[in-house]
Amino acid sequence: MKIVVCVNHVPDTETRVKVASDGRTIDPAGVNYMLNPYDEFAIEAALQLKEKFGGETIALSLGTDTHKETLRKSLAMGIDKAILLKDNSVRDSYSVATAIAEELRTQSADCILFGKQSIDYYNEQVPGLVAEFLGLPSVSVVVKIEPRDGTVICEREIEGGHEVVETKFPLVIAAQKGLNEPRYPSLKGIMSAKSKPIEERIPKPVPPKVETLAMHKPPPKQPGKIVGTGAAAVPELVRLLHEEAKVI
Repeated sequence: MKIVVCVNHVPDTETRVKVASDGRTIDPAGVNYMLNPYDEFAIEAALQLKEKFGGETIALSLGTDTHKETLRKSLAMGIDKAILLKDNSVRDSYSVATAIAEELRTQSADCILFGKQSIDYYNEQVPGLVAEFLGLPSVSVVVKIEPRDGTVICEREIEGGHEVVETKFPLVIAAQKGLNEPRYPSLKGIMSAKSKPIEERIPKPVPPKVETLAMHKPPPKQPGKIVGTGAAAVPELVRLLHEEAKVI
């Protein structure tokens, strides 16, 4: 079985993000980056499928040389090889998915895994777009994968419950938290990852269909206000909620 995991290099969740001077991008100065957390579940799923069926696992990422850090972690966790689609252009979900799909066409993978979303923009579009471009079935927010003879049963989260679906390989799966418990890179894996080559490819340029016009932080929270205590404060509280907060 050939399994490809698509991974992204995203700002650390504890990083204090600043808007760049152009007002349209993130200022990279002082920003720590990490492997997208949802992609860790996808990596673990790929490793478990390989342990059960044998074959090869590949980590694929689109971006600049900085993405090699994330690919190295994927290799340290146990992925066999890595491919970087080297590109520093501004891309939206459509152009990202187009480049990834073009590379995946050359791989003939049995299973393509993503995290359900990337925590930088939260668009949740790339896995579905890639599946559409490749003409493959797609199952999102997956919390359980159960391969059977010729088919695969996936359990996915929906509002208010879970949904069980059946499809066939090859397919695209978007992993949700709860699918598994990602393993930590071992010392042997970390040392081995340093010597594993990362193949570089240059993807074709694709004009984005969406342009970011502006980026800004949400306004700071207003300081709290104490209007009194007991029942005597209720009229003033109601007035403020109606006239200032405008929530009633």
